[in-house]
Amino acid sequence: MERRIVKDVMSIKELSEYVGLSKSKIYQLIRNKRIPASKIGRQYKFSKEIIDSWLKEKIITCSGDVQMKLPIGKKEKDITAVKASKPKKEEVKENGSKKEEEKGS
Repeated sequence: MERRIVKDVMSIKELSEYVGLSKSKIYQLIRNKRIPASKIGRQYKFSKEIIDSWLKEKIITCSGDVQMKLPIGKKEKDITAVKASKPKKEEVKENGSKKEEEKGS
């Protein structure tokens, strides 16, 4: 098993290997200012310590409160509730009064 030495300051290529992202994805993150980078001359450099902190900050966790239970079977009242919650758009009749119509029907 080959063991790579990770430098304290990395290039795009070294960062790509370190975090497992393509070079083009890293450039995209830089353009969108979503990854900490330093530009030295024409090259981007990355501090291993800062990248490690950035990775720790980007950890996504879900609490049990956020998740909701999905219905096991489709019941007629569930289907009715879904139909009732469809957004409506207003349409003006020829006589000037408004008529509501369901989208997607």
